[in-house]
This record gives sequence, structure tokens and C-alpha cells, in this order.
Amino acid sequence: MEKNEVLITARNKECTQYLLRKEKIRFIPRKGYYGVFGKLFGMLIINAFLLKQCVKFKPDLLIGSSGNCYIAQTSRLIRKPSLIFDDTEHAKFQKMLTFPFATKVITPKCYTLDLGKKQVRYNGFKELAYLRDFKPNKEVLRKYNIKGKFSVIRLVSWDASHDIGIKGIDISKIISKLEEKGRVLISSESKLPKKYQKYQIKNPEDLHHILYFADLFIGEGASTATEAALLGTPAIYTNKLNLGYIDELKQKKLLYQITDEDKSIKKAIELLDIRAKLKWAKKRRLILQNKIDVTQWMYNLIINFENE
Repeated sequence: MEKNEVLITARNKECTQYLLRKEKIRFIPRKGYYGVFGKLFGMLIINAFLLKQCVKFKPDLLIGSSGNCYIAQTSRLIRKPSLIFDDTEHAKFQKMLTFPFATKVITPKCYTLDLGKKQVRYNGFKELAYLRDFKPNKEVLRKYNIKGKFSVIRLVSWDASHDIGIKGIDISKIISKLEEKGRVLISSESKLPKKYQKYQIKNPEDLHHILYFADLFIGEGASTATEAALLGTPAIYTNKLNLGYIDELKQKKLLYQITDEDKSIKKAIELLDIRAKLKWAKKRRLILQNKIDVTQWMYNLIINFENE
């Protein structure tokens, strides 16, 4: 495998920097700005920061994920190509600030928008880049003293520019119903109120192990709902925002999108009662057979990339 130099910059969003340090991956921290006005204000500061790093590092290619307008814009400033990986169709404001400056926009095959010549599609989900060969660790269950059935709730912070005007689920109601069937654990993007902190998954590195062994996932985050489904766990996505990859998982019957609170709770109880976990494990194997090795595909794309 060819050796290349890589410079990583990372904002402190939830647990990003924590996990990079945990994995001993070197990175340069940067500030994060949220919401529409934060995004606009942050462009000047972050672009200046990235420009400074580029002058020192002299990259041949810049790579960013969904909404990373800073990478796309900086690449234009230094006249180098950029690849932006996107799977969030409804983030219109972010796309407006990003896509015009990007060299290529990389999307899953199920992405519902046609971006023209800039678009490169792949037959997979970004989550498979790190979950296809995931090895679950049962020690995590002992760490949290989990015995019997348990469910995972995911809460998002709702501070992204594409989340304006959307409110979250009533976790008090959901917890009380799910606790009738077993343990409940919560993964939250923002700090939980004190009364719910006993449910919180304390260590971010434990999340995927917990999702793998869970009997049910219910939550607002599309990425975490997808991770649960791809790990073979029955998933209920409670957010009304539609995405191409969510639609595909719904078609494959790996995930339900239910925005009505009472109906989502009813479906959750039903899935717990019928022990749906075994069915999901079979569905997971089938979907993996029909998807590419996303990690290898990304590597080949980057290594062999030629700016047109």
C-alpha cells in the first residue's frame, strides 16, 4: 500500500476530538460554528485557519465530509482539487456554500439529487467504511451491567443549520414505556438533564458495541439509526427529515421512519415483543452482500484521483 502524508483538522463536535485522541490519531483542532449565522461567521475564521495550514502542509488534495464548505472554499483559494463526501440532501444552505467550490461531490448511489458532472456515486453507505468489519466486544455489556433486553435512544442537539424549526422527542415518555421491557441507554449529542444522566452511555467508544448487542434502537439521528440497522439492530428513526439512505433502509425493511411519538413507541414495543433481532441479523447479511467495500473504494478513489 502506498504511503502518503495526511493532515487532519477536526472540530470539537460531541466526541470527535476525544475519539481521535483515543485512537492516537494526530490532528489539529479547530473551532466549530453552528446554525446559519454561525456558519457564515465561521467561514472567515475557519477558512483563514485552513489556509494557514495549507501554506505549511502544501496538500495535493483536500477532503471533507457533508457540509464542509470550508474545505471546498479553501481548495479553490489554493487552486487544489477537493473531494466532498455528502449524503444529506436536505442541507440546502450547506450545499449552496460547498458544492460550487468542490471539484467532485461523492455520494451514495441512493442519494436522491442529481448533481451533474461533479457527482461520483458509490454503491454503499458511508457507515460501512467503519462497520463492515466491525468486531463487537461483549465486555462492554459487563461494563454497563447489561443483562437481558435493552434499548438505545439517540438524541441530537438540533443546532445544525438544516435542523432549524425541528424539535426533539419526549424522552420521558419513551423511557417509561421501554423500561417496562428492559434496560434503556441514551446516546446524546448534547448534555443531558441531570435526571437522565444515569441512562447515558458514558464512553463514546462503547456506542457501536452497545448498538450491536441492543434489541432496539429509537432516535432522532439518521447516522446512528443507520449504524444500528447496519449492525443488525431493529431501528426506528423518529426524525421527519428524509434522506436517500434512510429511504433505502426502509425499503430493505431494516429501519422504520415514524415521526408520530405514540406510533413510534407502539412499534418499539412490538419489535421488542417479537424478538426482531434475529430477523435483522439476516437482513444485515443480505444488504452487506450487495454493497461494495466502501473503505477500499474510498482509498482507490483518493489515491488514483486525477483533477480533470
